Amino acid sequence: MSDPTAARQLMVSSQLRDRGISDSRVLEAMLRVPRHEFVPGSYRAQTYEDHPLPIGNSQTISQPYIVAVMLESLQLKPSDKVLEVGTGSGYVTALLAELAGEVFSIERHPALADLARELLTALGYTNARVLTGDGTLGLPAAAPFDAIMVSAAAPNLPQALIAQLRDLGRMIIPVGTSDSQQLQFIRMVNGEPLITPRELVRFVPLVSSED
Repeated sequence: MSDPTAARQLMVSSQLRDRGISDSRVLEAMLRVPRHEFVPGSYRAQTYEDHPLPIGNSQTISQPYIVAVMLESLQLKPSDKVLEVGTGSGYVTALLAELAGEVFSIERHPALADLARELLTALGYTNARVLTGDGTLGLPAAAPFDAIMVSAAAPNLPQALIAQLRDLGRMIIPVGTSDSQQLQFIRMVNGEPLITPRELVRFVPLVSSED
């Protein structure tokens, strides 16, 4: 890749802004974060194309547009405390760290968690912590959260995660089977989750330690 900055600018303008992503903070974060640093070398030339890429351990780095859709839906503020389920490469973790005040990210694959932790540290993100564990359980010790972003598809809405949202907290999560998944946006209002169906998507499955 001859010029990652130019490729990133083209990604943001053609894949995001031209397709309706309008949140200036999300667009600016995706301009700043060097996505190519989070992609294995053999796929790095495809970093800024409009599709997911393998990162090892049968996991992927998600399509830029879907990442932007999910981030925009959360309407993150600089003071927010966020939980991410499924660290993967750490790319979305970096974006969350750009947009929120404090980020806790859980990854069940120790090798991926270690790589993401090292890369985030090298890039100077001091407000994001990567933990190895079962993301379906959330992180009760750090709850409640202003927002939760889940980067793997659950068969049903994980009640443990919903319970860790503060009032007016938001969660975005893909729900469904390997053949049919849809983003679900949840907002907690007076202790009740209000659920709004969003885009059709395809993510790797969310796996718990009991599966």
